[in-house]
Amino acid sequence: MEQIAEILHGLKAAILMVVVQMVFAGVNVLYKLAVTDGMSMKVMVAYRFIFASALMTPLALLEEAKANLDCTSSSIFLWVTWGLSGSNLYIEAMALTSATFVSAMTNLIPAITFIVAVTIGLEKVGLGTMAGKAKVLGTLIGLGGAMTFTFFKGLRIDMGSIDLDLLHHLHHAASSSSSSNSHPSSAHHVLGALLALGSCTSYAIWLNIQTKMSEKYPCYYSSTALTCTMAAIQTTSLALCVEKDWSQWKLGWNIRLFTVAYAGILGSGLMISLISWCVRMRGPLYASSFSPLLLVLVALAGAFFLEEKFYLGSIIGAVLIVVGLYVVLWGKGQEMKRMKQLVSSNESCPNNEAIQVVVAPCDDTTSNISNNDNNSKH
Repeated sequence: MEQIAEILHGLKAAILMVVVQMVFAGVNVLYKLAVTDGMSMKVMVAYRFIFASALMTPLALLEEAKANLDCTSSSIFLWVTWGLSGSNLYIEAMALTSATFVSAMTNLIPAITFIVAVTIGLEKVGLGTMAGKAKVLGTLIGLGGAMTFTFFKGLRIDMGSIDLDLLHHLHHAASSSSSSNSHPSSAHHVLGALLALGSCTSYAIWLNIQTKMSEKYPCYYSSTALTCTMAAIQTTSLALCVEKDWSQWKLGWNIRLFTVAYAGILGSGLMISLISWCVRMRGPLYASSFSPLLLVLVALAGAFFLEEKFYLGSIIGAVLIVVGLYVVLWGKGQEMKRMKQLVSSNESCPNNEAIQVVVAPCDDTTSNISNNDNNSKH
């Protein structure tokens, strides 16, 4: 039982990050349903962070009110930067291109995170070790799998589907919204690609900065509450300036309310806290390595619940993504074992030296020789 408990404890970070990606997949599916219902994406994101802030602020006051927090100007800059990059850039890129394209771009996060981590010294390439080679190889395999998943189709695979009455209710709104939206021009597509790349880069930088900031600011609820509050202020201000239709802000007992509540409470509130904890425990590369799983989970959910098509390329890409993730996790595991061995050896060195000083063979030999000399004199 103790061994099982140790194994589960070692897998806790991986299990939580898989849960994070599953929740994010649910957010993407609900986003599609809410947009199909005609909801503005900017209003949706604004409500998302309003719900998240409303949840996390009281939770932070209750759980971490007595904590000695070092709220510096760099902390505020971090929250403002992430609130801007994690919401506005992503949504603008999706509006200019498509949800599929932006989802494909997010698979660049592990590679960008690794480059930034190596640049600022949080990660070491270590190509001379198996752990370093595994991290690089796993990142490349995951990136290749994500690109294969997105751009290679092949044979169509029938996954079956689960009939949802909600899709039938939203079918009319979907047809009207799709007819009203024109195809983006090439200039808009390029701008959307740049915004998506900027969003991925900002998120990768946030993961790396979070590793350093968590040492001075280890209160996850408080940092998440401030992050969501900053994002709520920014996204709400943008939505009020851009969205002129006040009926978009009306929420009823429908898919719109469920979407913003789920995305805010789970997707932004609790999940950001889990990501911050995982980054502190295992590093930025570890947390970003799970990002490609989002594409697989969204595709599976779309195939089962939204009657979307599933292709052979999706299966091949999913396998490569999982293999790449496993290789990265193996490399990180070997790296952590090596660090633990170095720490334990450094801690044991002073004790060994003390024992050698106290019990020295030369002293015993000298004492025996002196005793023999005394006996011979007598």
